[in-house]
Amino acid sequence: MFDAIVVGGSFAGISAALQLARARRQVLVVDAGQPRNRFAAAAHGFYGHDGRPPLVIRDEAQRQLAAYPNVTLVQGEATAALRMDDSFVVDINGPDGLRQERGRRLVLTTGVRDELPPIPGLAERWGSTVLHCPYCHGYEVGGGPIGVLGGHPHTLQKGAMFADWGPTTIFLEDGAEPDAAQAALLRQRGVTIERCRVVALVGAAPALQGVRLADGRIVRADALFVAPRTQPASPLAAQLGCAFDDGMTGPHLRVDDFRQTTVPGVFAAGDVASAMHNGTLAAAAGVMAGFQAHQSLVFGLPAAVSSDM
Repeated sequence: MFDAIVVGGSFAGISAALQLARARRQVLVVDAGQPRNRFAAAAHGFYGHDGRPPLVIRDEAQRQLAAYPNVTLVQGEATAALRMDDSFVVDINGPDGLRQERGRRLVLTTGVRDELPPIPGLAERWGSTVLHCPYCHGYEVGGGPIGVLGGHPHTLQKGAMFADWGPTTIFLEDGAEPDAAQAALLRQRGVTIERCRVVALVGAAPALQGVRLADGRIVRADALFVAPRTQPASPLAAQLGCAFDDGMTGPHLRVDDFRQTTVPGVFAAGDVASAMHNGTLAAAAGVMAGFQAHQSLVFGLPAAVSSDM
């Protein structure tokens, strides 16, 4: 039996596993090899790794983790999990078929999947010129014109900040209108509001030339920022009965300040357990999850997070 099983081998998962490994605990890391950031050519704003491909960062982190003899790395998908007495049993579908592993603690860093708007030309540009985070990718737009696709409850609230990355057009999409204060701030920031519906993206993908509107006009844009709906990428948390909260883009696991979920012994970190999605934040949360999973093995489990709201 492992002391802890970490499901997910990217920024949050490796950060959690590293703390447990350095505490000389027996750790299993299960990684399906499909991180959310695999579509991006480079990670930005990540201390010491600015501009490096996220898969290169992950692979190097996994190599460093694998140097610990008390760590086992398994390539495969964790398809099911259940609590059995004081431990957890996880089904893993890997290259050699189905296997079961057992651990005293479970750390879920399974990430989320993005549900992109069904606009022609959008999906093939995802991670290149169709982006979700200006802090992650805005600088690389190079100060050229950018678009912000509406449909998100905070589009107007956040719209003014995008002007720092380039001349900005907000495509409202959902019929939302700015109030007087929002309108004044957007005018002050030089942000244009476009009310006509977006019907396609144009240009030789993955580059972006502009946004075609329903009335036939094309608004120039070098990049389009969208806020896709997100869903947990794995069913494990739901199978275990963990509670979720509604976030800005979709449901995320309810955790306390120590990254414990509503199920005792299950900790979570990264995008699946946060309303804010960012590589550095995911890694930091993974560190906390690793600390607390280890301390719970020594001192016992803290009180579970309430599942009532």
